[in-house]
Amino acid sequence: MRLYAVVAAGGFRRYATYRMATLAGVFTNTVFGFIMAYTYIALWDERPQLGGYDMSQALTYVWLGQALLMTCAMMGGGFEDELMERIRTGDIAVDLYRPADLQLWWLAGDLSRAAFHLLGRGIVPLVLGALAFDLALPGSAWTWLAFLVSVALGVVVSFAVRFLVALSAFWLMDGAGAMQIAWLAGLFFSGMMLPLNLFPGWLGEVARVLPWSSLLQVPADVFLGTYAGWDVVRAYAFQAGWATVLLLAGRLLQSVATRRVVVQGG
Repeated sequence: MRLYAVVAAGGFRRYATYRMATLAGVFTNTVFGFIMAYTYIALWDERPQLGGYDMSQALTYVWLGQALLMTCAMMGGGFEDELMERIRTGDIAVDLYRPADLQLWWLAGDLSRAAFHLLGRGIVPLVLGALAFDLALPGSAWTWLAFLVSVALGVVVSFAVRFLVALSAFWLMDGAGAMQIAWLAGLFFSGMMLPLNLFPGWLGEVARVLPWSSLLQVPADVFLGTYAGWDVVRAYAFQAGWATVLLLAGRLLQSVATRRVVVQGG
């Protein structure tokens, strides 16, 4: 495990070197946060308690979305482009022969990426949003801790989805199309565009059981107190269940890809 801790530490330092990109990201997230916030204000003025949220909760949801957009890589921006490029060029063969697990290697790096973006691009927009609007911030330290645990589980689910899609490059000429579809699904079904509570009928029911809801909707509901007591545990179980299923699927696909590389190399 020491190896993967070193990989994670190196990944954090790597992202920390891009200071101007981080500042630009904070600015972008803040601007879009204000745009979304005023859009939500107009919407909730017309439909109070829409989706079960009051105005303060709806605005909090907006700024949580900006804080978690890059943390949970809802629009990509993680390891997937590099991994697909290594598959395309054949450099992945070197990775598969290394005395390190491919999935754990990339997971360690992605966790450090998520941690940096939460600190570097997540906290500042949320603080600015709290200064500008009346947000429903938790008063209990336990709620904040429960939220961070849910975010961590959401990051793992996000990684597992992107790892699976990236491995599709072993069989596709170019995995970029599949990755773009995954990004669009992540934006829509995570609740980034609108809370999933607003989706009507069967669409809302389906959206809430898909893995992407773990990226924003579930952590936001933990933060807002929608889940309490054993409901938080059930929310964790939902996220952990998807993380386990998707990670196992990725490991199976990795095993198939490894045998393919070995056969071709032989």
